[in-house]
Amino acid sequence: MADEIFENPRLAYIYDPFDPDRSDLDAYESIVNEFGANSVLDIGCGTGTFACRLAAKGIEVIGLDPAKASLKVAKSKQWSDRVTWIHGTALDLPSLKVDLVTMTANVAQVFLTDEEWNDTLLAIKRVLRPGGILAFETRKPEAQAWLNWNKTNTYKRVDIPKCGIVTGWVDVYDVRDSLVSFRWTYTFENDGATIMSDSKLRFRNLKEITQSLKEVGLSVEDVREAPDRLGREYVFIAHRPD
Repeated sequence: MADEIFENPRLAYIYDPFDPDRSDLDAYESIVNEFGANSVLDIGCGTGTFACRLAAKGIEVIGLDPAKASLKVAKSKQWSDRVTWIHGTALDLPSLKVDLVTMTANVAQVFLTDEEWNDTLLAIKRVLRPGGILAFETRKPEAQAWLNWNKTNTYKRVDIPKCGIVTGWVDVYDVRDSLVSFRWTYTFENDGATIMSDSKLRFRNLKEITQSLKEVGLSVEDVREAPDRLGREYVFIAHRPD
């Protein structure tokens, strides 16, 4: 099941207005260009910002997400008619082959167990062409990003067309080993509704991720810094050997 923030229609609708700066996607577009990818699978595509951005450039794109509400928003965007949208997870993928697979933002961290993560990597390997690339980011656990996930640092009040004023913030409520649990709270001023969404991410370290890729037969080509979060995130570039 997708988190409420992605599955609830009201929250899916306000997702982009609450996070309008997607300059983090510049690095992924550069990776697409760097490896000359003509076909891309975006796992956890959400509201489709990256998928539509690539489609506008003539790239064959598949957007995959388990949240129907987010996909509905994605399908309303310009260039969305050039994207193949699939509702589900990597384990639901049909037989296909792509040049490159991406997992942007926090997608790679939503797989909480080793089994979930391993199964997802195996599914990715199956859809990659020989020599194909997997690119994803993950937050460095030592940077402890969650220390700033509180109302003081994250509070926003946004005026959203057809919706009105919405306030929102995030609070961490549990940190246990490599798992961080947090809650988003949104209040819609037009009708007073308050909707909460709980999420959990796993913070794997560099050694764990590198080993997990190796175990499924994906070779790590490079580990980079995320340009928009220097010192706080890794960007992994792995490939399926020929």
